[in-house]
Amino acid sequence: MIPLLDAVEMRAMETEAIAQWGISSLVLQEHAALGALALLPPGQSLQVLAGPGNNGGDALALARLAKLRGETVEVWTLDPNPVWHGDAAHQAALWEGLGGTYRHTTAPEQVLSSFRGWVVDGLFGLGVRLPLTGLGAAWANALHEAVLKGEAAFRVLALDLPSGLDPSSAEVLGVPVLAHRTACFGHLKRCHGLRPAQSYCGETTRIPIPLRAEVQAAVWRLETPEFSPRCAWNGYKGQAGHVAIRAGSSGMSGAAVLAALGALRMGAGLVTVLVDAELRSEIASQIPEAMVHVWNGTIPEGVDALLVGPGGVGDIPVWTGPLVLDASALRPGEGARWMQRPRTVITPHAGEFTRLFSLETALSTSTEERLQQARLRAQGPGILVLKGAQTLIGGGDLDQIWVNPTGHPGLSTGGTGDFLAGMVVANMAHWAQQGQGLEGLRRAVAEAVWLHGAAADRLGEGPLLVRDLGVSLAAILRDMHEH
Repeated sequence: MIPLLDAVEMRAMETEAIAQWGISSLVLQEHAALGALALLPPGQSLQVLAGPGNNGGDALALARLAKLRGETVEVWTLDPNPVWHGDAAHQAALWEGLGGTYRHTTAPEQVLSSFRGWVVDGLFGLGVRLPLTGLGAAWANALHEAVLKGEAAFRVLALDLPSGLDPSSAEVLGVPVLAHRTACFGHLKRCHGLRPAQSYCGETTRIPIPLRAEVQAAVWRLETPEFSPRCAWNGYKGQAGHVAIRAGSSGMSGAAVLAALGALRMGAGLVTVLVDAELRSEIASQIPEAMVHVWNGTIPEGVDALLVGPGGVGDIPVWTGPLVLDASALRPGEGARWMQRPRTVITPHAGEFTRLFSLETALSTSTEERLQQARLRAQGPGILVLKGAQTLIGGGDLDQIWVNPTGHPGLSTGGTGDFLAGMVVANMAHWAQQGQGLEGLRRAVAEAVWLHGAAADRLGEGPLLVRDLGVSLAAILRDMHEH
């Protein structure tokens, strides 16, 4: 798990290091500048853009260190006669003490054609006020256009974050600098790990700086999970989890098939599909690996986890065990109820989420709105999986939102959610057999979400058939077992 801090959380860590640990803020700045400089290949000229605040101080420190390394360095400022404050003033004195001077222009787009090597963006950092205005906006626009059009004879390194991005947000206001690389100081901020802002950062490298406090973050990004075998080397199918799936209706029998395939590919030892009598033969012929029974109103003995909803099934059986609700089982206004039920996972997309929690307006595709609503609604022991680009996971009595980075628009096709629901319930059945706590359940759900997107990524961008996810998923899991 990778924390994605906002500006307040990052400043709190820096303040703790300075006030409680006694480390100098200048030492933090030197660590940052040294780490950023290490990302720049030697022997290339540097054009350093230094803003008026602490980010400008980072830029001046890097300029000094690069000059001492023997590089050709020019520093550009937003004011022809810059006035520095705080740590930036100290760094300016050191730069000037080496004979360093400043350059200034009111027309950045005219000087970029002469730039070679690397441009170091140190205009604005954590304290940015958006959207950018004045000369700062002019520099950001000029750099953005030059890089976007492929006309630049230079590459851009952003210090901490590209100027024009809000460190605390995934959203983009105005035109930020478009960087080839970003040297992120301390910990990743939300703009580094969440789209669309992430796309402006280029290749992001975290530069460690001495921070003592334990990381406190409301938003975390999923990493590659440590997948564990479903059972021991001498185990049997009953130890790999028994999943029941109540799904499928006339005209939507495929949802039951895809959910069962998702559970099987995820490693469930036994899968029982419970269907209406008229659909039994149709569904059974497509998934010989599963047991397909006519629904009689009761859940079979020995089931570890139950999935209800795919393919138009809205009635939820009486069941006290681990439960996954998807699609038609996500009935309007019942979101809060299910979030209070232990061992329960709900998997809505944006439209279902709007109805499930009775929102007055439809949930938009904005990452920030989705984060805000997920944090607000994911309260209690139940677990929320808000599907979509950057699927969000919340709840489980944990006040954090986890963001999934895998997947692509090819997943925007009917049936991918059914396949995911099958993967989730399979992992839930495995979790139930292991006897782990709520955090273990949440990690099991997150693992399924990450693998679902990773299976699509392995197939490549573009449209896909949902069945192909199973073959791709199997290949990924084999690789994980081998390594």
